[in-house]
Amino acid sequence: MDSPFWIYCIGFSAQIFYTGRVLVQWYLSEKHHRVESPGAFWVLSIIGSMILFVYGILRQDFSIIFGELLSYYIYMWNISAKGLYTRVPRIVPVLQALLPVVACALLFKDIPGFAQNFLRNEDVPLKLLILGTAGQFIYKMRFVYQWIYSVRRKESVLPLAFWAIAVTGSLLIIIYGIIRHDWVLVLGQFGIIASIRNIIIALSADKENEKVS
Repeated sequence: MDSPFWIYCIGFSAQIFYTGRVLVQWYLSEKHHRVESPGAFWVLSIIGSMILFVYGILRQDFSIIFGELLSYYIYMWNISAKGLYTRVPRIVPVLQALLPVVACALLFKDIPGFAQNFLRNEDVPLKLLILGTAGQFIYKMRFVYQWIYSVRRKESVLPLAFWAIAVTGSLLIIIYGIIRHDWVLVLGQFGIIASIRNIIIALSADKENEKVS
């Protein structure tokens, strides 16, 4: 289950970006007394996602790869909704969009080899793989919900249910990470604290709005 130290360094570097997004979003939400969806949150998310995707490949962990693919293009949509792509050369979003496609093409060019390394990995028994994948699925589905909600609102927002889903997924990922001795995943769920705090902020803001109305 253990990997060379340099692989963990890649994983922790991804979590630095993910932790950064949590801290930025949390700080702004506390400052304004409402749940914020800052552009920096989405920029740090996509950088962290690209690095963690590489980490998942090196760890031969299907659940990580699956999870990052679920949310990657939603990060791009939010960056676009914030108007941030207008500030960079057009080639940047094009390359970002192509990156997972190229990576998956390389991974799946040898289907039997992929199945052997990622789906029948001796270090990740089937039950554990299902647990990890379920955790990633629930955790990342919060972004699918956020995307649908934001499209309907025609703006990038982080609704209350987003944080509730995050807490549920985080707990499953923590359990999976502990069983698999993957402290990158375990420590990366530091964001569960911010998720709980955002739930409290959102509920408090709703109460204040009710008083005003």
